[in-house]
Amino acid sequence: MIKDKKFFEFSLDEGEDYIELISLLKYLNIASTGGQAKLMVENNTVMVDGILESRKRRKIRSGMTVTTTDGYKIVVK
Repeated sequence: MIKDKKFFEFSLDEGEDYIELISLLKYLNIASTGGQAKLMVENNTVMVDGILESRKRRKIRSGMTVTTTDGYKIVVK
């Protein structure tokens, strides 16, 4: 079975309430740098729970899903 390289399940660390959107994109290597992550958001290629997101520092919490127009999907646990 081949695992989909564009699907991620991300778990917040114990005691952590959220991760910022651009930090999540960078941490998972969807964006190679923080600057690239910011550009992804500015260029309207990132959605949170199916809604286009324009806030680079949006707090992503457990239960949210982040998707990108190039096919990445992140489920936050």
